[in-house]
Amino acid sequence: MKAMILCAGRGERMRPLTNHVPKPLLKIKGKSLVVWHIEKLASLGFNEIIINIAYLGYKIPEALGSGSKWGVKFFYSDEQKNGGLESAGGIIKALALLGEETFLVVNGDIFCDYEFDRNFDLGNYLAHLILVKNPKHNFNGDFGLIDGIVYNDAKEKLTFSGIGYYSPKLFKDLKCEKSTLAPLLRKEINHKKISGSLHQGIWHDIGTPQRLDEINKKS
Repeated sequence: MKAMILCAGRGERMRPLTNHVPKPLLKIKGKSLVVWHIEKLASLGFNEIIINIAYLGYKIPEALGSGSKWGVKFFYSDEQKNGGLESAGGIIKALALLGEETFLVVNGDIFCDYEFDRNFDLGNYLAHLILVKNPKHNFNGDFGLIDGIVYNDAKEKLTFSGIGYYSPKLFKDLKCEKSTLAPLLRKEINHKKISGSLHQGIWHDIGTPQRLDEINKKS
């Protein structure tokens, strides 16, 4: 299975830290956010990793290289001329690199201990979302989860972690343009085509300088 790390965001809420550094290169415990993902993916047998880049994107391959340091191969999906295509747009642009099998996508600005599964079987579903308990900044959650099926409406909601397994069929025939993932997922959720599971371990969305500082102080 191939993996994709989303690294093209501008990180507006992280300013001034992201004025000169792309958010995935910000550090937790002395190590870049994206490197935490790379190390985990490599240790679990993922050997081909796609990384999309846009804002200050050139700095990411400069910092990471080809992937040989971790025994993997990087493929960079360059959105610098597009100004960033958002989550769905970035995946669509990278489809040729991701291939025809199920692939994993991870947000480059999260910190977690989730164990990525390179043998994950989607079955007849179009995607499988990893959900977490609602953090303070997303108190109302995003999706419901009942018996392994994701719902748009539920009595209790959970937060999408930014980790998911996807079939290329979910993005088939979609135009490569700036677009977010949520509307596409919600459409297929209505058809009960999206499964999910709850991760109860460590998970942080590094969305503001304050959150980054809090996590580093815990180390």
